[in-house]
This record gives sequence, C-alpha cells and structure tokens, in this order.
Amino acid sequence: MDATLNDTHRKTIGYLLWIFGFTGAHRFYYGKPVTGTIWFFTLGLLGIGWLIDLFLIPGMDRSADRRFAAGRVDYSIAWLLQTFLGVFGLHRLYMGKWLTGLLWLVTGGLFLIGWLYDFWTLNGQIDEINRHR
Repeated sequence: MDATLNDTHRKTIGYLLWIFGFTGAHRFYYGKPVTGTIWFFTLGLLGIGWLIDLFLIPGMDRSADRRFAAGRVDYSIAWLLQTFLGVFGLHRLYMGKWLTGLLWLVTGGLFLIGWLYDFWTLNGQIDEINRHR
C-alpha cells in the first residue's frame, strides 16, 4: 500500500513529541517501544540519540505509515491524548473503550501501570480497531 494513501502518523506530531524526545515519546508514537523505553531510561541516550532522531523522524514516519492501518481512529489524536492526558483514560474513551477508559479515569491510569502499558501497545490497539471496522 502506498504510504501517502495510508498516512497514519504525522511528522508534525512526531516533531512535537520529539521536543520531549528524551522521554522516548516520539519513538513510542512511531511504534518503537523498545527504543522508546531505552530513550526514557537514558534521557535519549544522554541527548545524543535524541539529536540524531531529529533527522530520523521522516524515515520513522514512512515506516509507521506502511506498518499500521488507517481508519476510524486517528493515531495522532490518540497519541496526543495518551501522552498528555493518558492517566485520565481519554485516549481509551476516544477509541471507544469505555469500560477501561472510565477505569483509567478513576484510578489514574490504573495506578500508572496501565498508562505505561499503553505506551507500549497503543499503535497495536489502534491498528486492530482500524482493521476490524
């Protein structure tokens, strides 16, 4: 599938999250949870990896566009909700996961564990929803 027809992720969102890149946010957004976790614990490989990623984001964007399915749930909206308001479950409510969204709301992202879990799995959750509808 042509990535331009399947534009699931946005470079602008990637760069916005890159500003907080020492936390790995942009890497999680593009479906790279292992390196996102490494960036989180090493502050973007002590800032060096974070700076290099400034030039790698276009490639990460193309790769994510090829890997994930477009559909009803917009990846960028879900990721912005997850990154900045995830402990309140708004990203889950947006995806139509009302029960867990409300659970996240009253438990602070299920005591932050569920919120962290969603950093690892959100692209897959959205991809599954988009492929089934």
